[in-house]
Amino acid sequence: MRTVGVEEELLLVSATTGEPLAVSSAVLAAAAVSGDEEAQGVFEKELHQEQLEFATKPLSDMRELREEIVRWRGEAARHAEEAGARVAALATSPLPVEPSRNLGPRYRWMAEQFALTTQEQLTCGCHVHVSVASDEEGVAVLDRIRPWLALLNAISGNSPFWGGQDSGYSSYRSRVWNRWPSAGPYEPFGSAEGYHERVRDMLATGVLRDTGMIYFDARLSHSYPTVEIRVADVCLEPDTTVLVATLARGLVETAAQAWREGVPAARIPAGVLRLASWRAARSGLRGPLLDPRTMRETPAEAALDALLEHTDAALRACGDREAAHRALDRLLARGGGAQRQRELHQGGCDLGEVVRECVRITVGDDA
Repeated sequence: MRTVGVEEELLLVSATTGEPLAVSSAVLAAAAVSGDEEAQGVFEKELHQEQLEFATKPLSDMRELREEIVRWRGEAARHAEEAGARVAALATSPLPVEPSRNLGPRYRWMAEQFALTTQEQLTCGCHVHVSVASDEEGVAVLDRIRPWLALLNAISGNSPFWGGQDSGYSSYRSRVWNRWPSAGPYEPFGSAEGYHERVRDMLATGVLRDTGMIYFDARLSHSYPTVEIRVADVCLEPDTTVLVATLARGLVETAAQAWREGVPAARIPAGVLRLASWRAARSGLRGPLLDPRTMRETPAEAALDALLEHTDAALRACGDREAAHRALDRLLARGGGAQRQRELHQGGCDLGEVVRECVRITVGDDA
């Protein structure tokens, strides 16, 4: 059974105002002196000092993955409190913010190269790593999961607010993220050599500093033997993160099986996939999405049913089918992170109160 690991980026915020706080260095220092050897290396800094990242270990059991996510969110919250802050699983800050860039030559290079794009990238994503046996299998997977990735963005949408106002999007984070020149959908690679040649050509332009800046919607990890799926917002609730991870593994296994059986990858142009990505970011779970099989608009429920049908054999083989169906039904009935944020705001909460409520939900205190 393929293993899955998750990286989540969390927003560091004030307990009183909900505004982002530039305290990641203090939080990492608190984690470093905690005495928890298992926690060493779990938390990392990100581009801006208002965010904190953690990574789970690779796991095959989704219940254990959920336990890991809940545990490290809780530990992140504990260390943040020691630094006078709280953590919120929000993909963008609802309140206006002027982010503070972390120090280091790589981040300084990014600021000089990409200017305002770098400054505005206070966004929090969720990256899912799914194990693959080789680069050749990994690229075969990348070529075959392309049409389905936008649906994971729709499921995870958790960034309706930007700069103190409603963006009109479920995932405005993805729109900000796609300002990077290497981000977004990609054309099929055809082979592992084709993938590596594409990366070499991109780096040779001088626009990008290193392979870490290959921001495809999904890529071969440059650190682990995995396919890294990068389209999701950080999810408000751990159960949504687990659902995204479950479906990501289902997509990878389905694609690998199709490759083994000689089924060719769909030749959908990246330009059309960009439209599917935009549609998912705009609509989330409440509007039309593009059906990955036809690239035509369909109700969100129908598109997600197609995803479940497409991955059914893989979900069954992993023992995830019933849990995935229940989680998706619950999400559609209750609403994802974007809808819950909007409902709080429309119910009379100011944006600071929305953030404080999301702090509570982040660590599982959600009656």
